[in-house]
Amino acid sequence: MDEPRATDDRDVDPDDGRLETASQRADRNWNELLQEFRVFQTGTQIVAAFLLTLPFQQRFRELPPFDVGVYLVLVLLAVAITLLALAPVALHRLLFHHRLKEELVAYGSRLLIVCLAAASLLFTGIVMFIVDFLLTPGAGIVAAVAVFAVVVVLWIAVPLVIRRRALRTPHSGAA
Repeated sequence: MDEPRATDDRDVDPDDGRLETASQRADRNWNELLQEFRVFQTGTQIVAAFLLTLPFQQRFRELPPFDVGVYLVLVLLAVAITLLALAPVALHRLLFHHRLKEELVAYGSRLLIVCLAAASLLFTGIVMFIVDFLLTPGAGIVAAVAVFAVVVVLWIAVPLVIRRRALRTPHSGAA
C-alpha cells in the first residue's frame, strides 16, 4: 500500500468561505465531478441508444454510402464517449484507498472536458445526419454549423464571460 500523505487540518483556502481541509475539498470536488458525469452520461447514453436503433428502421437501407459512413462514425463516437465517461469510475475503483483523490479529481476534470468536446461533435454530427437525410446535404451542413455555434456560445463563451465578470467583482459566495 502507498505511503500515507501528511495530514493537514488547516483550511486549504481561508478566503473562500468554506472552512475545509485539502482532503475535504478533494472529496467535495470529486462528488461534484461525479454528479456532472451522471448528468452527462444520461444524455449521451440516450443519444447512443437512439443511434443503435436506426439500422433496424426500414428507411435505413435507403441511405447513400456517405451517410452510412457518417452514421458509423457517429456510433463509434457515441461508444467512445460512453467509455470515456466511465473511465473515472474505473480509475476510482482501482485507486480506492490509495489517498489519490486530488489526482482523481484532476484526471476526471480533464476527461470530462474531452467528453464534452466529443459530445459537441456527436450532437453536431447527428443534426447534420438527420437534416441531410430529411432535406439535403447542404441543409445538413448549415444545421450542423448552427448547432456547433450554439455549443460554442453556451459551453465556452458564456462560462468565460461569467468567469471574467466574477473575477472583476468581489462576491460573497464560493462556488
